[in-house]
Amino acid sequence: MSLSRIGYLVLWSSTLVASTVCAQNAPAPAAITQKLDTPEARVIVATLQPRTPSIARTGHATDRVLIYLDNGVMTRKEGDRTETIEFHRGDVRWRPASGPYVAENTSDKPIRILEVDLKGPPSGKPYTTALDPAKVDSRHYKVDFENDKVRVLRVHYEPHEKGQMHEHILNRVVLYLNDQAAMKADDVRMAGASTHTEENAGDQAADRIAVELK
Repeated sequence: MSLSRIGYLVLWSSTLVASTVCAQNAPAPAAITQKLDTPEARVIVATLQPRTPSIARTGHATDRVLIYLDNGVMTRKEGDRTETIEFHRGDVRWRPASGPYVAENTSDKPIRILEVDLKGPPSGKPYTTALDPAKVDSRHYKVDFENDKVRVLRVHYEPHEKGQMHEHILNRVVLYLNDQAAMKADDVRMAGASTHTEENAGDQAADRIAVELK
């Protein structure tokens, strides 16, 4: 065999090995980090890599609330329909259960999405109260979205502001959008029923999103 032929085979073999190693080391289309798992909901953060389609072959069996943790753009193809979604940090979207689909982050950097997957139908328990925070303290609590399964509250306090006495009836998933008190940006916790007042004792505004589970 000629030296040129041997050199070609070595080069081809090296390229094949390099391509295989790159494929093995390539990031998965979506990385899942679990945040909470309760009888009512499972909460995860999905991190989508750029320009890497994520194929959901069996679809998504549960209804869910999506909260975008980063700015970005993505596409979602279900059947013959392709949807382009542009979003900013803190945007909220309701996504009902669906069949197979392909999601792709078309941004140039990874994006994170907090997903609140509902495990079952609404409990049927009463959830109204005379001390509803969106009614008695609309300055700090605003309804961002509501349907028969969830209500999403957007909470905002300026530095050193104190709110009105209010009551929470429903369990809720709380996402912190920035550092405040003992919580850090992107921390998530489950909160239960309570009656209280709240105060932002910090020197910067405090922003949260609360997903109430009906």
